[in-house]
Amino acid sequence: ALLETEGVSIEFTDDAIERISEIAIDVNQETDNIGARRLHTILERLLEELSFEASEIAPAHIEITPAYVDKKLGEISKNKNLSQFIL
Repeated sequence: ALLETEGVSIEFTDDAIERISEIAIDVNQETDNIGARRLHTILERLLEELSFEASEIAPAHIEITPAYVDKKLGEISKNKNLSQFIL
């Protein structure tokens, strides 16, 4: 809803949602298991760039795909040192 005030709409594919949950599970297993609360930080990291660039790319419709998720979050799930900073 907040991005839509800037003229940017986003849509998550089912596969992207699955990939986000896989990353959240991986990070929970590698660090403290805080359950679904991990999703808040994961989504914040995933959408961070869009949030800051929304006014520059508007109007736009962004489809969040597994490839997009891996591009933005792939290093977090692969790098144990990085995943410790995702609360």
